[in-house]
Amino acid sequence: MEQLESLDLAGRRVFVRVDFNVPIRDGAVQDDTRIRAALPSIQAIVDAGGMPVLASHLGRPKGERVEALSLAPVAERLAELSAFEVIFVDDCIGEDVRAVIGTQRHGQILLLENLRFHPGEKSNDERFAEDLTSFADRYVNDGFGVCHRAAASVDAAARRFESRHRAPGLLVRRELDELGKLLEPAKRPFVAVVGGAKVSDKLGVLDNLIQRVDTFIVGGAMAYTFLAANGVEVGNSRVEQDLTVRARGLLDEARKSNVKVLLPVDHLVAPEFSAEAPTNQTTGLDIESGMMGLDIGPQSRTLFTDALSGAGTVFWNGPMGVFEWPAFAGGTLAVAEAVASSDAFTVVGGGDSVAAINQSGWADQIDHVSTGGGASLELLEGKHLPGLVALGAKV
Repeated sequence: MEQLESLDLAGRRVFVRVDFNVPIRDGAVQDDTRIRAALPSIQAIVDAGGMPVLASHLGRPKGERVEALSLAPVAERLAELSAFEVIFVDDCIGEDVRAVIGTQRHGQILLLENLRFHPGEKSNDERFAEDLTSFADRYVNDGFGVCHRAAASVDAAARRFESRHRAPGLLVRRELDELGKLLEPAKRPFVAVVGGAKVSDKLGVLDNLIQRVDTFIVGGAMAYTFLAANGVEVGNSRVEQDLTVRARGLLDEARKSNVKVLLPVDHLVAPEFSAEAPTNQTTGLDIESGMMGLDIGPQSRTLFTDALSGAGTVFWNGPMGVFEWPAFAGGTLAVAEAVASSDAFTVVGGGDSVAAINQSGWADQIDHVSTGGGASLELLEGKHLPGLVALGAKV
């Protein structure tokens, strides 16, 4: 697999797949983490004499133009963050688009409109990929967050270029380097914190990491499937009933491998799933009928943070509760502070975890904050990511 530095970019137009799938509210970008993460590659391409044409998706427009999902606000924020002139192109394929690209000068950055306004993006359509990159001399994938998707701009487009004319961007390389440290013999003890809504989303990474870690901390709604598998009364908490047997099997495998699994020992509960619901604190493990767990309690916070304080390596993916609602954010923020305060090598992956660490104000204390939730999980599961395979990676 070629490296960005080895591509001959002088005077070349470079198609750059970025991941600018960022939250937008009232026409303004709410979190520019992913935009900032792409700046080093953009700068490197311009410094090497190349002319970058950026492409991304935003949201789920289902193959139709949805003005609320336009990348125009992203172009505005990119212009504020970079030292270059940013030109927004109101489509991503067609003669009009190629005409605009034909006027691009060195030092200008072009951002194409939302790729998913066209159904060919999600279906990995080769004709769409050809239309999309017909102007380009080189291809760079710097969108780690989409490397696990076989989309046209990620897979079919990359395969159109000779191996010497395509490469991962600097962000993708850093993600691979940092996440790769979790798959090497890690500094002990290795503590993995896994939360979020569904066990089914995390089964692969649980299976793979259980062979590598010393301690698993399980929080969020997915913890209640594990607790139910242990015979704990969890009230109306979310439980994936079809996965309780699998959860029990994971717990048995952990015991056989001498891996400690920490589950919540108390809970912040409410009678309904609502930000305004009246809250109650359980005094122990069980949750009474009619109540649901929406955050870990103070004893659980202490249990989890104590385990993190002595860690050598930490991987965190998924919140401990419904952290978007202030009443149920305490557990997630306590874990965020503990991870940031640890002397361990720390990696945070996943959209909600990244949002939580940013919200906590501790992001600058984390060794690596991954821009790709699904991609980071699939990499840690040992899966082959289509975006990397298309670049010629031996993974």
